[in-house]
Amino acid sequence: MTRALITGATAGIGHGFADELARRGRDLVLVARDAERLASVSRDLESRHGVRVETLVADLSSRDGMQTVADRLASAEAPVDLLVNNAGSGLPDWFGTTDVAAEERQLDLLVRAPLVLMDAALKSMTPRQNGAIINVASLAAFTPRGTYSASKAYLVNLSQWADLQYSPGGVRVMALCPGFVRTEFHERGQMDMSGIKPWMWLSVESVVHDALADLERGRAVSIPARRYKILAAFARHAPAPIVARQARRGRE
Repeated sequence: MTRALITGATAGIGHGFADELARRGRDLVLVARDAERLASVSRDLESRHGVRVETLVADLSSRDGMQTVADRLASAEAPVDLLVNNAGSGLPDWFGTTDVAAEERQLDLLVRAPLVLMDAALKSMTPRQNGAIINVASLAAFTPRGTYSASKAYLVNLSQWADLQYSPGGVRVMALCPGFVRTEFHERGQMDMSGIKPWMWLSVESVVHDALADLERGRAVSIPARRYKILAAFARHAPAPIVARQARRGRE
């Protein structure tokens, strides 16, 4: 792989992917809404790692923003070999109490945008028989946790199918399902995380390291950290009422 496109690349997991891939010598296409912050991150990565960094200012909750990034993925002049669908957001309250317009924007960002960008990437990568897509989902995909977890469950299911469909032709698709990660995500979503135990938090660096290792191993679903692998197995196989009770105890 020579060039990676990363959405939500100025902070958190997206920035972690950008930094690690640049360290490995990959050129980058970074996507975010904040033009000033995007330019700053781009300059920093170019300076520290000596790679070429393109930037795209786009709001992926809008159709125009999605199309801007999809058009870049379709370019044959400087093809993208790895797409990291990372851009995301969360809402502080549960569906039924939130503004439905905010729910619709989040649905566009968490579901429609990855769908549109996956489509563009697959149509570009498949003829070359080379490429990979990482869809950043969440451990919440395996539990009933409102619209956020429902969106992530969609992404996991689609990723698993796409990997089965396209990996024989040289294009891998993987869903990344971390637990709680120390980023700006919860603060920006105005979520109270005071009840989360310290042992449950993961670092961005460890999540990115595990994800790239799992991609190289050919896994369709990556769950970083042994403790979260155990929790995911519990969520998948325990009786549904028990899983639902556990899911009510925290936010992710």
